[in-house]
Amino acid sequence: MWNILLALAWGALNEPLTASNLIVGFVLGYAVLYLAQPVIGPSRYFTKVRQVIGLVLFFLWELILANLRVAMDVITPHYDMTPAVIAIPLDAQSDAEITLLANMITLTPGTLSLDVSSDRKTLYIHALYAKDCDAVRRNIKNGFEKRLLEVLR
Repeated sequence: MWNILLALAWGALNEPLTASNLIVGFVLGYAVLYLAQPVIGPSRYFTKVRQVIGLVLFFLWELILANLRVAMDVITPHYDMTPAVIAIPLDAQSDAEITLLANMITLTPGTLSLDVSSDRKTLYIHALYAKDCDAVRRNIKNGFEKRLLEVLR
């Protein structure tokens, strides 16, 4: 909360209030709070910010790769898709964790979240490129789910 307040204060003091001013204020506020840790005490905030940035960058990278793969399959004459429905065992437990994971999977081209088992232990997805179902499962477990749970827990 302090970081947001410092960003807003920076934006208000440096007219006009623009997105770039708020971003600069956020970065400066982060630096000030980081340097003030010996005075105000240690916080998990700094770890969580790095984890959120890591999750966003990972998701954007996966999004770009998936878009390129689907686009290449559309513009080339050969058919490279091997669709499959895959069951993924979940470490995510809460509704928020499962929902965010399912939405991240669905937003990535070539994959679609279909259903969650009634015991909420398995997520079923449809993948267009599933030559190796175990590889798809590992990619989601070690990529999306792992990073998401680091941020949320």
